[in-house]
Amino acid sequence: MQIENCKLEIANLATGARPISAEMSHDVRRGVSNRKHSRMDGVNMKSAICNLHFSIFSFQFLSLILALCAALFALSASADAQVTTDKAVATITNGSQAIPDLITYSDVMWQLALEPGRVFDPRPSSPELNQALRTLEDQLLILQEARKLPLAETNEAQKEFEDTVKKRRDELAQSFGSRAHLEERMSRVGLSSEHLDAILRDRVTIERYLAFRFRAFALVSAREISDRYEKEYGRLRNSGRIVPTLDQARDRIEHDLTEEKIAEEIDKFIDNLRDQSGTEIVVLYPV
Repeated sequence: MQIENCKLEIANLATGARPISAEMSHDVRRGVSNRKHSRMDGVNMKSAICNLHFSIFSFQFLSLILALCAALFALSASADAQVTTDKAVATITNGSQAIPDLITYSDVMWQLALEPGRVFDPRPSSPELNQALRTLEDQLLILQEARKLPLAETNEAQKEFEDTVKKRRDELAQSFGSRAHLEERMSRVGLSSEHLDAILRDRVTIERYLAFRFRAFALVSAREISDRYEKEYGRLRNSGRIVPTLDQARDRIEHDLTEEKIAEEIDKFIDNLRDQSGTEIVVLYPV
């Protein structure tokens, strides 16, 4: 609008002088000529002013464009910096609760990251992801059963539970070689200290439920101990190697047999949980 006004003013100045008659005297023509030069100087001044206005307008317009570009870039960078929403991988319920438990992709990655003997891979293979998913499904099926039992609400019981969680965390750090190595592994998968504590609380709950349900019933007979002893050490007799006696090996053999029986019963228990009518496992995002 400013540019068009300037052009209009220049046009008016260029055409606004009245026509000069032939009868004008030389002095009059000279006066007119002088006035024409004066008008032309005015035109030049107006043109310069318009050019200045145009330059200012162009600079302001360019500044506005640059500001808009900077704002769009900032918004784009902000959007790129946002954390990608976690994927829902599966839901699972054994029919004991109205809302099923959710397993996310982060849960699967955390399960893999918390296995001390596993070499960490930021892009694990599909078999590794599915193995971790299966483990999480089993854990949640057991945890849902454990939630059916009443909890001890006393301060002493809660303190003892949290002390056990802390002990499991120390044991986990030791299995990684140090707390620093554990924290480094956690940082690579975005696992916070709070999330780790929540995972360990679930694991302690599962551990106690399985001990309550199976450990007291995993009985090992003397015959089973002696048979295992013969299987392990019978062939080593008269070999020149030092062979422990049955009494020396008894406690270790009994412990091994007990753990094997518990593991076998747990496997059967989980298979039954998966097969029962109320159980529903829905895979939302195949890994």
